[in-house]
Amino acid sequence: MKTKLRVIFTLILVCMTYLSYAQEKTINGTITDQDGLPLPGVNIQINGTHTGTQTDFDGKYSINATVGSVLIYTYIGQKTEERTVGNSSTIDITMQEDAQALDEVVIVGYGTSTKREVTDNIASVSSEDINLIPTPSVQSTLSGKAAGVQVTQVNGKAESGIKIRVRGVATISSSQEPLYVIDGVPMINSDENINDSPINPLVSLNPNDIESIEILKDASSAAIYGARGTNGVVLITTKRGKAGKTKVSINSSYGWSKPTNKRDFLNTREYVDLFTEATINSGGTEDDAAYYFNLFAENEADWRNNEVDTDWQDLALVDGSVEDFGVNVSGGSEKTQFFLSTGYNKTDAIIRGNKLERYSLRSNIDHTISNKFKVGISTGISKTKIDRLSNDNSFSTPLQAIAQLPFSKPYEDNGVVPNGSTLYYNFLFQEYNADHQVNIWRVLANLYGEYQITQSLKFRSEFGYDFNNQVEERFFGSLTESASTNGYADANAVENEKYVLNNYFSFDKTFSNIDFNAVAGMSYEDDRRRLQSVEGQEFPSDDLQTVDSAAEITGGGSSRTAYNFLSYFGRAGATIAGKYILKASLRYDGSSRFGKDERYGLFPAVSAGWIISEENFLKNNETLSLLKIRGSWGITGNAGIGNFASRSLFGGASYNERAALSPTQLGDPSLKWENTSQYDLGIDFGFFNNRISLEADYYNKNTSDLLLDQPVPSSSGFTSITQNVGELKNEGFEFVLNTKNFIKEDFFWSTSFNISTNKNEITELPGGDIISGRNIAREGETVASFYMVEFAGADPDNGDALFVRNTLNPDGTIDRSTTNEFNEASRVVSGSPFPDLIAGLSNTIRFKDFDMSFTFQGQWGASIYNDGGRFQSASADYFDNQTSDQLDRWQQPGDITDVPQARLFGANGTQQSTRYLQEADFIRLRNVTLGYTIPSEVTKKFQVERLRLYFTAFNLLTFTDYTGWDPESTADFNSNNDLAVGVDFYSAPPAQTLTLGINIDF
Repeated sequence: MKTKLRVIFTLILVCMTYLSYAQEKTINGTITDQDGLPLPGVNIQINGTHTGTQTDFDGKYSINATVGSVLIYTYIGQKTEERTVGNSSTIDITMQEDAQALDEVVIVGYGTSTKREVTDNIASVSSEDINLIPTPSVQSTLSGKAAGVQVTQVNGKAESGIKIRVRGVATISSSQEPLYVIDGVPMINSDENINDSPINPLVSLNPNDIESIEILKDASSAAIYGARGTNGVVLITTKRGKAGKTKVSINSSYGWSKPTNKRDFLNTREYVDLFTEATINSGGTEDDAAYYFNLFAENEADWRNNEVDTDWQDLALVDGSVEDFGVNVSGGSEKTQFFLSTGYNKTDAIIRGNKLERYSLRSNIDHTISNKFKVGISTGISKTKIDRLSNDNSFSTPLQAIAQLPFSKPYEDNGVVPNGSTLYYNFLFQEYNADHQVNIWRVLANLYGEYQITQSLKFRSEFGYDFNNQVEERFFGSLTESASTNGYADANAVENEKYVLNNYFSFDKTFSNIDFNAVAGMSYEDDRRRLQSVEGQEFPSDDLQTVDSAAEITGGGSSRTAYNFLSYFGRAGATIAGKYILKASLRYDGSSRFGKDERYGLFPAVSAGWIISEENFLKNNETLSLLKIRGSWGITGNAGIGNFASRSLFGGASYNERAALSPTQLGDPSLKWENTSQYDLGIDFGFFNNRISLEADYYNKNTSDLLLDQPVPSSSGFTSITQNVGELKNEGFEFVLNTKNFIKEDFFWSTSFNISTNKNEITELPGGDIISGRNIAREGETVASFYMVEFAGADPDNGDALFVRNTLNPDGTIDRSTTNEFNEASRVVSGSPFPDLIAGLSNTIRFKDFDMSFTFQGQWGASIYNDGGRFQSASADYFDNQTSDQLDRWQQPGDITDVPQARLFGANGTQQSTRYLQEADFIRLRNVTLGYTIPSEVTKKFQVERLRLYFTAFNLLTFTDYTGWDPESTADFNSNNDLAVGVDFYSAPPAQTLTLGINIDF
């Protein structure tokens, strides 16, 4: 009997225990780091199941689990935690920093690494930094964020080209742009404009889709890309899904824009006084001046009584707007993760008639077929429509309207733009009687398969595709500059496709105390471009605006071109005892662009690091948490030249109305790779558990076998030939300081500061000086140095413009006396278009539910030449309206001023000289963001995990002594001339944008 009771009692206990463990309950909790700050995005997984979730913005989570099940908590940079579900419904976790995964994961070529074990110099920008800046340009988000990286927008047009220079300029005539790699696909970076005004090649990319941007700066990191690594490599990684709860995020914002700066020009009274005086100074009379004024005024009272006073600048620079809307959905299971997004951006630029509209769609999917086989696809599709303007060197572009007389009317009383009643062509005709549109379809895709051969060895195959289709159409009606032809139109269609195939093995294994990893593989790229164009004139109506309606087809053509790369690469690295790091890489690159015997180049690199803080004598130091020294050396290449630059080419021609061939290019069959050898020495510090971290680097880059457009005698029938000629170097220092100033539960403040120097010098130029306009390439000087006569102000006795002779005396000294004869003065090197020093300062502050961030950016040491000043500040040389500095002109003997006497048609100091060369130093408050997150206790009542309202200001303040529109804006019409840089010619300033927005996460 007792035995039976014992059995029954045991069965009851077993059942009760089973029931208790099978009972499902809701577990809530908050996850923080060891400093007490909430950790958003922590993965929580029920062990052995596909059920999981993530923490919200406040580090909170909720999950249904049975008693006895095990919850696994994982987060990058933190140690994995496990908790068993018991009777309590609350599980709070304080995660501990993982010393082996210190800081963030860093993307490197064909793989990843951790910040701790990186021996290269890599700058990283996160999605949080990118999303703070309301601009359609991805590159603009990098301004001030990365040491040694200069980001410059050509001008204020919505689609304007962007120049990125990584550690200075490493070439002269070859491409100076970095290699852009998006999700493993080196993207097309060619400029397909038809009016010499560049379009940003990344304008089709939605910044909200980007997870991170890594900039590979030194040779050790960039050499894995070999031939294209000389100018740095920009790795762009888009967002991907994570296993867990499906997350829906919505971002919507609207911004108001205006020019960052407007200049002061003369009003009607000031203009009349100046030009009357200038006419008299040139031997004329007041009546002569009145005659001139009446040529451009409808009524004499317009200028004599100030009845018309037009501010043409206000007509050219207008208020703009930025609309941005995006939705993304991400999530998935252990087997399949997905990220889907759509975006819309509409930018009305601050230049009249300039607009951009972009639609984008992205789908990133990863699927685990088995425990060994994984596949995935990344696809981005975008459609961009741009209403374009003429380039800066055109009277039809808005900014040149400032040359018009202030007493000229822009409109008739009935609203119709007058024809022929202004000094120059009235640009407003372009708005009402012309059309210039570009439509760009862009497809970026990458399909991969990854097979885990063994626990340590895996194979990955990637197929990438980049498709850029650009159709640019222009129409100029019968009332525009094309009035003589009764209308003109053209159309240009470019189709550019790139196919990329990457196959590589990755090996990762720990041998005793050695962590070893290696990558080996090959890459093949094939780029094909097709162009069709047609143009016509004589249109029956301005309402018919396509070439199909032209009575006469005046031109057209088509062309095809292609190039390819074939590369083999390998990289091996080892970390010994967690403190000694070694890495080496080798790439063997072949390009169809070079001569038959010089197509392949070898690009090696090595680096090493020593984490001294892991040694026993420092390991437990309470002050010093990290001390690492590192060094690297490597060779990178440059192939940024024409597809057939090594070949002598012939093209079709017409001779006496018969088909013929004529030479079009002089080739050099021995043309080979341009090589840059670079070494980098760096040291990293971390103090007080890395609350303070410092990175310091010295780099030295030497470029040899420069791919240079060498001038040749015109008697050859050609103007230049591409050859390997000359050498140059860049060297400098970089410093990055990151601090966590305050870490409290309700208050957090961090700061990031970077500053870098660069000295550029041409060390060898066997062919001698290369002069392009006001710029020069000369041995011993900076690339594209300014080369011009030195201006010395106005002669106090007579108001003549004075120039420094700078001629050579018989004794070998330089004659520094002045002359009023421009031709008696010699040109001298007067400045550099590139800065010696660039810096950035960012701060992030969180107080309870409020957040704030801001970034300052600055540069020093560069010069900018205001080429438009020869017409805008010209001592009334011609009738163009003048800047307000003319009010300080010389007027009587004894006047001390830099503004010579006003003389109509007198050319008094308007020659190209340092009169119009100024320092381009500036400090700019690049962006400020203020945000407020509504407490989750409120939002969860509406099934919303996070709701944040924010205000962002972009280009809010600029401090500079430059008297032009903006020290960063440069002329776009010579953007393809690598020597003609640093020149401002009616170049529009960037936009200052104030934005209100909302982030919603479900």
